[in-house]
Amino acid sequence: MKAVVCRSLEGPSALAVEEVPSPETQAGQVKVSVRASAVNYPDILMTQGKYQFKPPMPFTPGFESAGIVIETAPDVKGWSAGDRVLTHQRVGGYAEELVVPAQEVTGLPDGMSFDEGAGFYVGALTAHVALHWRGQLQAGEVLLVYGAAGGMGLAAVEVGKLMGAMVIGVARGEDRQAVVAAKGANHVIDPAAGIRDQVLEITGGAGADVVYDPVGGDAFDQSVRCIAWEGRIVIVGFAGGRIARLPTNLPLIKGFSVLGVRASEFGRRNPEKGERARETVLRWAAEGKLRPHISHRFPLDRAVDALKVLIERRAAGKVLLTMRG
Repeated sequence: MKAVVCRSLEGPSALAVEEVPSPETQAGQVKVSVRASAVNYPDILMTQGKYQFKPPMPFTPGFESAGIVIETAPDVKGWSAGDRVLTHQRVGGYAEELVVPAQEVTGLPDGMSFDEGAGFYVGALTAHVALHWRGQLQAGEVLLVYGAAGGMGLAAVEVGKLMGAMVIGVARGEDRQAVVAAKGANHVIDPAAGIRDQVLEITGGAGADVVYDPVGGDAFDQSVRCIAWEGRIVIVGFAGGRIARLPTNLPLIKGFSVLGVRASEFGRRNPEKGERARETVLRWAAEGKLRPHISHRFPLDRAVDALKVLIERRAAGKVLLTMRG
């Protein structure tokens, strides 16, 4: 089978498509014929050795995929060959076949394509954990979403609207801003025009109750200038490249909280809450209320080009690698 392999931590340009043996299914595992895999910013960081999880070399990137079960270990219950599934794993998705623990497999929601399934689960689950469990977002509150045209940001826009928030999305470029508006954002603002002043104008000076931040750096610096009293800033990632520093007098004076979000770890440490989050986003997907916007599709052998789309910030929503057959 074909797989994208990382053999040196020199970034995406060092990736290569190789013929590798089909993975063997061990106890507790499921083998999936991959039909589509999402390309995500942590994949880039892993190829540079900058992500918090550092897989042993060599490795195949890709932590969310969708496909068809082709084999299960004898001890696995609940999955059979032919089942349509999505998978969520740390690595391995950029390949024609994938072996994962059975607990990292989820049934593809009814009515959802493989492409949609590959780009749906991680973003939606992260948004729900961040906004519901960590940010305690309430109906009628103001939600500010940074990176709103990205895959993680668009999921937060959708989830925030489903939770009854008034959503302000931050995005550059008219085309990308139009996608954010189409996903339900009440307001879409350009960061170049000054985030603080725009948010304060929209909210009548009150500021945002919850900030969803997968960007960090300058975005976080702007958040502390337009956060509401007793507001909550939820930190999801650092796609902007700089990890911000916070003078602790600011949360003291303005009474706001800063909360870290790692949805997978949240589920491991809080199994009941994690299961409820999973059930919620799968139900919304089955009801047609959550669907990823897919802006780019590439064949497996163009994985480097797919990652460049993210690096150059040309994507609106998700970028996919597709494997047909």
